[in-house]
Amino acid sequence: MTLLKTLFLQVLTMFFGLTAFAQQTDSAYIRQNFTKIERMIPMRDGVKLFTAIYIPTAKQKKHPILLNRTPYTVAPYGEDQFKTMLGPSSALLKEGFIYVYQDVRGKWMSEGEFVDVRPQLTGKKGKKAIDESTDTYDTIDWLIKNVSNNNGKVGIYGISYPGFYSTTSLPGAHPALKAVSPQAPVTDWFMGDDFHHNGALMLADAFNFYSSFGVPRPKPITPDQRPKPLQLPIKDNYRFFLNVGALKNVNEKYFGDSIKFWNDLMVHGTYDDFWKARNIRTHLKDVKPAVLVVGGFFDAEDTYGTFKTYEAIEKQNPQAKNNLVVGPWFHGGWVRSTGSSFGDIDFEQPTSAYYQEKIEYPFFMHHLKGAPEHQLAEATIYLTGSNQWKNFDTWPPVATEKKTLYFHEDGGLSFSKPTLTTSFDEYESDPNTPVPYQDGVQERRTREYMVDDQRFAARRPDVKVYQSEVLTEDITLTGPLTADLFVSTTGTDADYVVKLIDVYPEDATSTLSKEVMMGGYQMLVRGEIMRGKFRNSFEKPEPFVPQEVTQVKYELPDVGHTFKKGHRIMVQVQNSWFPLADRNPQKFMDIYSADDKDFQKATHRIYHDASHPTGLVVTILKP
Repeated sequence: MTLLKTLFLQVLTMFFGLTAFAQQTDSAYIRQNFTKIERMIPMRDGVKLFTAIYIPTAKQKKHPILLNRTPYTVAPYGEDQFKTMLGPSSALLKEGFIYVYQDVRGKWMSEGEFVDVRPQLTGKKGKKAIDESTDTYDTIDWLIKNVSNNNGKVGIYGISYPGFYSTTSLPGAHPALKAVSPQAPVTDWFMGDDFHHNGALMLADAFNFYSSFGVPRPKPITPDQRPKPLQLPIKDNYRFFLNVGALKNVNEKYFGDSIKFWNDLMVHGTYDDFWKARNIRTHLKDVKPAVLVVGGFFDAEDTYGTFKTYEAIEKQNPQAKNNLVVGPWFHGGWVRSTGSSFGDIDFEQPTSAYYQEKIEYPFFMHHLKGAPEHQLAEATIYLTGSNQWKNFDTWPPVATEKKTLYFHEDGGLSFSKPTLTTSFDEYESDPNTPVPYQDGVQERRTREYMVDDQRFAARRPDVKVYQSEVLTEDITLTGPLTADLFVSTTGTDADYVVKLIDVYPEDATSTLSKEVMMGGYQMLVRGEIMRGKFRNSFEKPEPFVPQEVTQVKYELPDVGHTFKKGHRIMVQVQNSWFPLADRNPQKFMDIYSADDKDFQKATHRIYHDASHPTGLVVTILKP
């Protein structure tokens, strides 16, 4: 180990110690410098929302307001009970903000009925016409008029579901709202966030989340009154979900009919009006506040929402101040970790501190406190592989070239189009022995699978592997990927999982642990699933014609990654990703009503000849 690396690890060790100390120091500072009040803020329809307000005791200056709206509780409750951390990060703690936390309608101590990803209303008329935008507007209006010593400016931030509530503050925003930061925002639960990807149910996440979050709340409660979490009889999640069997068995064995949104999932199996009403992107017009969209390339929940929220604002608001930041983070990793590493992958610097201090801090300070404007790039992106921050004038970058990595016989992968008249790989897929999403045994879905070694999958006969020669120069990919597959199946439906992988040289070593064998490591850079029956339409699914060559083309979320000289590029294709995604019975039907007997084996072909050039379309950053 080099001296530099040794010193770096010593700094990290010290950082973790200092972080714990900093949390204790922050907690003491909050108690000494803030007054906490709790209020039930009335909405226009008379429903009152529980709101905790932390007001700086210093009265020399007026303070802006930073608001966080959440379904995950504003605990601790009681005006003598204080949070140990306030705001999006400790960088802003001592800068004189009024921090406000609100239980959204129907959750915890707020009144009203909770609706998941509440649909946005248009042409709102009357006091009963409410949505999350009106609740946010009414909250801000009350705060501005009733919290003493505020300067009339408000910012909103939130991660994941609170990121959704941040996004919903933008349509018809209150004039006092000046800065909004949706972070890993829930955006479209059918197309790509959390519970569906391209129409495929993300089984483990949906089941685990709604087994607790979806339990009915008959009256306002505090966290100590919440129902006990479901105790699973099998700790191995792969075996547990196989034992559950068909999706219709979940209610019979575990949920009954008590989980409303699970029941909604089971009866809305296509992109129907139920899901379209929950797509906030179409409402992101006439955006007036400054926006900072934040996310992680390795976010297992809401990578889709990050890029699509930024894209929707950009396309519908040419003059809006709309910036994007994406780092090498898991879900919320920009505040929940140092961002120096993830899983087995070393990023060689504390990327989270860079974001908090150089981007988020000046963003809120400028728009809410009038600090000098920070020259923030349109898109600030951390490129993994080369491990460096890059600033771009657009996202995706303009200075790029689209090329296709074509599949070839004998597992080849190159930018050269195949020339053979006939060429395909044939294999059998059995939904009763599905391909696991990660090696080993896990009780819950892990976050590290997003970068984990894929050698376990490459060894299976039902995973097809295509690999380039050793790279003679660096190749950096920035932006979306498109899988363009020519396939056939003996069944009438099929899922397709495409994974882009960085294969390390055989002499590679780990900078994080001696226990990890990095020689030949197959790092997952991006993976995505497509339910085949939706290949032409998410509204009107179509069966496959058995044994007929069919094109399946779909987009994978954006990447920002450098494949270094000496590495290889690999693409893996498989038909299951379990229990991350539910199993496809490989027959055209409503999968939510399938019986155990419906799951059948099928023989698949992936074609790679001159007439059927299967490949992965990538966007290469020009030097």
